[in-house]
Amino acid sequence: MDKFTALAEPHRRRIIEMIAVHGAMASTDISRQFDISAPAVSQHLKVLRDAKLVQVEKRAQQRIYTLNPQGLDEMWEWMSQMRQHWNKRFDALDTLLLNEHSKTKGK
Repeated sequence: MDKFTALAEPHRRRIIEMIAVHGAMASTDISRQFDISAPAVSQHLKVLRDAKLVQVEKRAQQRIYTLNPQGLDEMWEWMSQMRQHWNKRFDALDTLLLNEHSKTKGK
């Protein structure tokens, strides 16, 4: 699944935020933070795993979730590329507007 699609859902964004703040979390601890069923939270965690945004480790009967740095880095890299692209476009627009302003000021 696409990472951005996975994060489009508010519960999944909240799960990512919780793990980012608290570090590794058991699925039961994550489930307790929501007013939705444990199976629904499990489905959200599955989507986040499929999108490679979180990793899971089995410890006895628990599943422990952590953020996947590589998955987050991929998103950050894409966003940085988009930011560079748009900054170039805004710089070109600034130049154009300054040139137009100079032309109209000179008249």
